[in-house]
Amino acid sequence: MNLTSKLMQSFKSMSVAVSMVAGLSVSAASVAQEIGWPEKEELKFGFIKLTDMAPLAVAYEKGYFEEEGLYVTLEAQANWKVLLDRVIDGQLDGAHMLAGQPLGATIGFGTKADIITAFSMDLNGNAITVSNDIWKQMKQHVPHENGKPVHPIKADALKPVVEKYKAQGKPFNMGMVFPVSTHNYELRYWLAAGGIHPGYYAPEKGDTSGQLKADALLSVTPPPQMPSTMEAGTIYGYCVGEPWNQQAVFKGIGVPVVTDYEIWKDNPEKVFGVSKSWAEEYPNTHIRVVKAMIRAAMWLDANNNANRPEAVKILSKSQYVGADYDVIANSMTGTFEYEKGDKREVPDFNVFFRYNATYPYYSDAIWYLTQMRRWGQIADKKSDDWYKDIAKKVYRPDIYAKAAKALIAEGKANAADFPDFASESGFKPAQTHFIDNIVYDGSQPNAYLEKFAIGLKGDSKL
Repeated sequence: MNLTSKLMQSFKSMSVAVSMVAGLSVSAASVAQEIGWPEKEELKFGFIKLTDMAPLAVAYEKGYFEEEGLYVTLEAQANWKVLLDRVIDGQLDGAHMLAGQPLGATIGFGTKADIITAFSMDLNGNAITVSNDIWKQMKQHVPHENGKPVHPIKADALKPVVEKYKAQGKPFNMGMVFPVSTHNYELRYWLAAGGIHPGYYAPEKGDTSGQLKADALLSVTPPPQMPSTMEAGTIYGYCVGEPWNQQAVFKGIGVPVVTDYEIWKDNPEKVFGVSKSWAEEYPNTHIRVVKAMIRAAMWLDANNNANRPEAVKILSKSQYVGADYDVIANSMTGTFEYEKGDKREVPDFNVFFRYNATYPYYSDAIWYLTQMRRWGQIADKKSDDWYKDIAKKVYRPDIYAKAAKALIAEGKANAADFPDFASESGFKPAQTHFIDNIVYDGSQPNAYLEKFAIGLKGDSKL
């Protein structure tokens, strides 16, 4: 028996003794027994340096992983493609992923692989920033009240600027972080709602630029490089997660004009992804990982975000996000600065647990798939059932429910803070809080696509 096994055996014996002394309920003991001990104890998880990796950092720093018998190493990755590839080839056991990554991989847009998620890491957290020069040109088209811009700022204000560039024969370049990123779809959604065409993908024709028929040309820029790329004039604006919008304000090089909370209120942002084969090989390990991360999310939102200053201190460490405390704190503690000095209360800019933020809803997955279809990443019409089948293949609320029920049985969480697992369908009620006021019903994806003036729908294809 090796040292790790001996330690684990000792740990298990102590746990049993403590449980007996504490009078652990029969249901809690049975749930723990049902889950079983982790098949794999030493794990390596990847992440990108963004504030929404927080559940991983907190689960590590607060000892939640260790309490599940897991010995975790967290490792920053160079970019989203490298991160995904390393999960696929087994160098990473799992990772902080863009919500669209497991879906894109499963349907074969980009690298084909079976990736699943049983945990949504957060809601909201992104914004769209433009350079000072572009903001100066936009600002004259933005309504003002008491000397301040009225929010949300729509892309209608950017349209005359883009049209001027087109008339001069200049490309209007903008950055986003990855072709299947929330940021790409949010930026496209915002632009299209203002009458600016963000372009199509045509992978079946060998064109993965996403710039066909585009008024604004979107391209990939890694998150930490967004501010410097805009400062250099290579792009005029971007959509990214924090702290890279607030960084532009602190550096005095740009102005965030709209948050994703204003584009789609309480939108799902990142997920924790693992390969399907990994989940099948290590089911107990997977459930225990999800348990630890649910606890971290609960801690992050507890007592009206009372723990956020401590969370910011953790995230500002070089091994996590590594940005200055004040930059990260701006959004993480419930405020957001647009123009320099125009700081506003946005308590839900980062949500980690409330509003069932951690639950992997099928309707969230389907929204991403509709945007893949809208912009040509899915080339042909698909039936409503196809969308639902892919969502159920990738999003795994069944695994989440096992983790949550175990925490409830152990007295570490309250049933009232989760969906009613006995009746939950995985589909949210129709959602109305979009910047263009178009209603989204995840049970009718094709009917939803028909509502848009710009984008593919029905039998249309490039």
